[in-house]
Amino acid sequence: MSDIFTKPVTDAKIPVGRSVAAAFDWLQDTFITAFDGLEAALRSIIGLLATMLQTPHPFAVIAGFCAVTWVLQRRLVPVLIVAACMLFALNQGYWVLTMQTLTLVLASCIVCMGVGVPVGIYSAHHPRFYRMLTPVLDLMQTLPVFVYLIPVLVLFGLGMVPGLVATVIFAMPAAIRLTELGIRSTPKALNEAATAFGATTGQRIRKVELPYAFPQIMAGLNQTIMLSLSMVVIAGLVGAPGLGVPIVRALNTVNAALGFEAGAVIVAVAIMLDRMLRVEVKP
Repeated sequence: MSDIFTKPVTDAKIPVGRSVAAAFDWLQDTFITAFDGLEAALRSIIGLLATMLQTPHPFAVIAGFCAVTWVLQRRLVPVLIVAACMLFALNQGYWVLTMQTLTLVLASCIVCMGVGVPVGIYSAHHPRFYRMLTPVLDLMQTLPVFVYLIPVLVLFGLGMVPGLVATVIFAMPAAIRLTELGIRSTPKALNEAATAFGATTGQRIRKVELPYAFPQIMAGLNQTIMLSLSMVVIAGLVGAPGLGVPIVRALNTVNAALGFEAGAVIVAVAIMLDRMLRVEVKP
């Protein structure tokens, strides 16, 4: 196509990049105190989880995870799988890095479920709000991670916090969508019966809708964990400790052995968390 036809279009370039950069500069200048407070809160969550996972003896941590698995599953096979996966991480010499990765994953799950479940409940009761929210959720999962990682680095610097924020942005849509689906799928007859017996909106949500939607919410938690694990390498690129660090190092040095070792441990962590939280509850 001749330049005479394309020139009017290219000359009228929409300033997307400059506008976004200006918006983030404004956010940084205007809400720097709020971002500092958010960073401090996230660091406190990360510090608490890191202390809980890294201070005890590895066998004590393994026993704790096996106990949680038994409480949730009431079956021996998942407990043995969890124990085998954690012993594999210990055997490969990646115990500390595994605990750091679990810290990131658990912190992101706490934030995602703490925000995603209430937003999902609200969305199920306000369809117009959910229709407006859907494009935002699509953008959060389809926009390349490295694009929004740049402003996150500007706002929070290097370390675990920017990795956590990027992970939350990527994983939260799953929690919101599945919670909304579970609440919306509650039979209308159950809600009408609860209302007829004098239940308030809050009581109906707590005693009818949330128990019915519990399998979907647990599926959202499972998906959040898997999506968080997929961000481990990205978090390693921005200075977050964990299993992403040896993979980044393996990429830089073309070390296949190191990369496959760390990758196998990540797979073991994913299997462990999946078997531990795969709770099938019939409403």
